[in-house]
Amino acid sequence: MRKLPTFHLSTLALLIGTALPAAAVELYADDDTRLQGNLEAAFGIFHSGENYAASGRLQEGSSSWREGYVKYGLSLDQGLGSMGSGYGAFSLLSSATWGDGDAAGFSDGSERTTKIEDAYLGWRSGNLFEALGEDGVDVSFGRQNVMVGDGFLINGDALNIGKGLADGEFNRGGAYYLAARKAFDQTAVLRLGGQQGWRGDLMWLKSDNRAQAKTELYVGTLEHVADAGTVGLTYIRTRDVDENYASPTQLQRKGMETYSLRAAGNAGVENLALSGEYARQDRDQGPDENAWYLEAGWTFADVAWSPTLTYRYSRFSEGFDPLFYGFSRGFGTWFQGEVAGNYAGPFNSNSRVHHVGVRATPLENLSIGALWFDFDTLDRERGDFSGREFNLYAELGLTENLVVMPVVGLYQPKKSADEGGAQLGNNDRNLYSQLVVAFHF
Repeated sequence: MRKLPTFHLSTLALLIGTALPAAAVELYADDDTRLQGNLEAAFGIFHSGENYAASGRLQEGSSSWREGYVKYGLSLDQGLGSMGSGYGAFSLLSSATWGDGDAAGFSDGSERTTKIEDAYLGWRSGNLFEALGEDGVDVSFGRQNVMVGDGFLINGDALNIGKGLADGEFNRGGAYYLAARKAFDQTAVLRLGGQQGWRGDLMWLKSDNRAQAKTELYVGTLEHVADAGTVGLTYIRTRDVDENYASPTQLQRKGMETYSLRAAGNAGVENLALSGEYARQDRDQGPDENAWYLEAGWTFADVAWSPTLTYRYSRFSEGFDPLFYGFSRGFGTWFQGEVAGNYAGPFNSNSRVHHVGVRATPLENLSIGALWFDFDTLDRERGDFSGREFNLYAELGLTENLVVMPVVGLYQPKKSADEGGAQLGNNDRNLYSQLVVAFHF
């Protein structure tokens, strides 16, 4: 079987949640019960001046396509008196891709699907266990999205391959870039601790995503949360994969253990932002691997538009498995470059990356930013995805519930596909553009 990329969620899946306020239509409410209707939708127009070799389906040229999805459902909170509260949600998600399909060929423009997205129940302890704080015990089961830390290793199950790969064997129904489907199929999650001090999680997660080889994993975290920042430990054991769909890299997930140490905060200094994570993977088969990053940012609060300047260095060893990483803190995390992060590579493996970002807020409802990336492949025997990318983006909130996000990118690969890179036919500079409209209430 062709080696599958194990990378994509994509940028919009969580940007909707961060760019728009959480809201819902209240259908029923009394002192103990609240029933809400939820609707989330996004539509995007995309064009890439060049195509990429990841799927093995495309030829030299350009691609223009459109993606969209609508997620609709209900959520319930039920007070249980001194016994805390229960909660749950159920939603359907309809998605599609039109046109040529994406620039890597993972979709072909014919994808259309409606499936269950969320279906879970949970219980929070309220003040039942005072030593653990309010809602210090939170237990949930079912189909739901799960995130660990800032998404460096786990942020949902949102790799949305379409019909363009392996005769449609991995098709999830379109919207490859928007990647709205991010719920793990089966979960059991226990969260202990409040909003401050020591807290931790125990999880069992099972994917039904063929492009993730239906991976099953156990996760444990231990964190200390303070005003100056959060320090956390994560342990992940990947128990099993479906060998019928696994790439060679994914086959090595069986019995693999991943350990990580992470930290994020301002260290008590206003306008400073620091973060970093180190992850090590121990495997029964093959060599051990690692990945890490260090990032620092400063907000010039007294300057017009309050610009923030960020620098990050990240390194991913030659065979590092990025697992279920995803978008978390804005463009560039953890999809580094709109072209490189989604179509061309290196997809958070076998690479070191320098990143500089600038973001400013000229209006209360408008943010603009620029991102620069330098990619350097470590082991060129596996392919050379070295290159540079520059992105310009904006986030314009037209209303409380409607946001428009244009992006323009320039991507310059070092090698063409014939020379071991990913860009088909040449290593010319690629002009990439997209416009996404997202709605949520």
